[in-house]
Amino acid sequence: MDTIAIEHACERLVLDFVFFSDHQQPEALSQLFASNGVMHRPSGDSLIGRDAIYHAYQSRPPGRLTRHICTNIRITIDSADHARGISYALIYSANLNQPSYSHFGIETEPRHIVGEFEDEFVKTPEGWRFAVRHARFVMHTKGTL
Repeated sequence: MDTIAIEHACERLVLDFVFFSDHQQPEALSQLFASNGVMHRPSGDSLIGRDAIYHAYQSRPPGRLTRHICTNIRITIDSADHARGISYALIYSANLNQPSYSHFGIETEPRHIVGEFEDEFVKTPEGWRFAVRHARFVMHTKGTL
């Protein structure tokens, strides 16, 4: 069992997820999950299967800009085909319809959120994928809720 390769593959899933979410690529994001993968959202909603995950992320408002700053990725390998992980994310959001301030970009919304992802990874014929992903909000700054 190549633990470094497993850790790297799982870390890459974590980073690809936030990239595809931030860049509104729902098809690529949904393919990070096993065919029967589950995404538990902070609201408590559960998305089961790639189609449900795709449609949920595809329906995001087009004017919403997000950036997930993902860190503290910790992978625990259970076996050659199963691993678990936890990571933290600082989430900024903005409205693309706002004016840009020269080279500083668009002003963020006043609320910033600290969240965490708790993951179960599984090795599939397609490679490593999310089996289950739990997203939680842990803290936020004062601002509009």
